[in-house]
Amino acid sequence: MKGFSLEQALLRAWYGKQRWLILLRPLSALYASLAKRRRQQYLSGRRSQWQPPVPLIVVGNITLGGTGKTPMVLWLIAFLRNQGFRVGVISRGYGGQPPQLPWRVDPAGDATHSGDEPLLIAQRAQVPVFIDPDRPAAARALLAQEQVDVIISDDGLQHYALGRSVELVMLDAQRSLGNGRCLPEGPLREPPQRLDTVDLVVHNGAAADQGSCYAMQLRPTALIHLVSGTRVPIDLWQGAREVVAVAGIGNPQRFFRTLQNCGFSCDQRVFADHATYSNESLGDLPPEKTVIMTEKDAVKCHALAQDNWWYLSVDAELSDAFASALSALLPTAPAQHKLLQE
Repeated sequence: MKGFSLEQALLRAWYGKQRWLILLRPLSALYASLAKRRRQQYLSGRRSQWQPPVPLIVVGNITLGGTGKTPMVLWLIAFLRNQGFRVGVISRGYGGQPPQLPWRVDPAGDATHSGDEPLLIAQRAQVPVFIDPDRPAAARALLAQEQVDVIISDDGLQHYALGRSVELVMLDAQRSLGNGRCLPEGPLREPPQRLDTVDLVVHNGAAADQGSCYAMQLRPTALIHLVSGTRVPIDLWQGAREVVAVAGIGNPQRFFRTLQNCGFSCDQRVFADHATYSNESLGDLPPEKTVIMTEKDAVKCHALAQDNWWYLSVDAELSDAFASALSALLPTAPAQHKLLQE
């Protein structure tokens, strides 16, 4: 495996519960105290919060490392549309450098402007996506330009200046809360007790729902050629089985396991989450081997792509119980929009 980084080393320490991390406990206790105090300031009204005029669903986490937020957002978009809602998405746009803020993501645009995840969402879902580190500003720009009935915030659980109707927290089923400690001793952005206050908790990779914790599975659907766009259903793949697997995501091992479960033998190449790619950084990929990357990486690699590069498309699957729990937290979609869906 190539590309091992300090970021991955820290994640392994946190989720591996290494003992030396106890040296950081005083800093962790301070961080947890500040996080709780900051949230309380918004809850008490001492710091102002902007509430949008339509329901807003925050899809976030309390851990560092990938938890599957983007597939969850894509599932929500499809589900809400099917219920008759007009959906818009806002995001910080991490890694992007837009010409101005707020910025509307162009599905045909460049990830250097929007960041990788907002571009992926705009391309896959074909919904309006606006980015701004000031998420209320992104939401106001969205509402000014589009008629939407519900807004999804991709991440932003800790962005308390943005009012929300539903808080949905993603957890990795295998890694869970790691050592259960806040930064820098552990991977938590907020203390574990924060989970008691949210509306929905989803465990990515869990086998089944357990009580009020819902399971999400990522189902690999197809391999898509970066150059031509050719789509090959995963069960009809006739190409090489020994491949180079490229992942610049928060939890690359999940991606590698998925490929292995699909029958691939992987030469693993790990890059930092939200990595920026170039001919130099990808220059050692062997030209004679098939390369398979994540869709999040692929949106940044089309201009660099070779004829042997593919990405794996995955879809989130959730239970009817989760769909019912979500629906109970939202108003009924406007009747005229439902009629248009039928």
